[in-house]
Amino acid sequence: QVQLVESGGGLVQAGGSLRLSCAASGSIFSINAWGWYRQAPGKQRELVAALNSGGTTKYSDSVNGRFTISRDNAKNSVYLQMNSLKPEDTAVYYCNADDYALGSRSWGQGTQVTVSS
Repeated sequence: QVQLVESGGGLVQAGGSLRLSCAASGSIFSINAWGWYRQAPGKQRELVAALNSGGTTKYSDSVNGRFTISRDNAKNSVYLQMNSLKPEDTAVYYCNADDYALGSRSWGQGTQVTVSS
């Protein structure tokens, strides 16, 4: 099992930047893919960015070119750098980790990001 703790959310003006962090502990050696999701009020949770063990990244169309997912193996952490933030980026952001062999998916508790216009 993997434990994930997000941090770095907050209130920022449109056009600003935030960096979210996801600290991982537990059986992280078997994780195949990492992701950042978000959920706005009244909407379904959606994938924002993903990073697999081979280093391949993918982004949703709405954040491509503005957000960057990265990982620091030494710190057992995954990051989401968010630039040029827009009010529509306002949501609770969740970190997740997938272990394909076990068929398990772990989630953090979420961190609120609010972008004011």
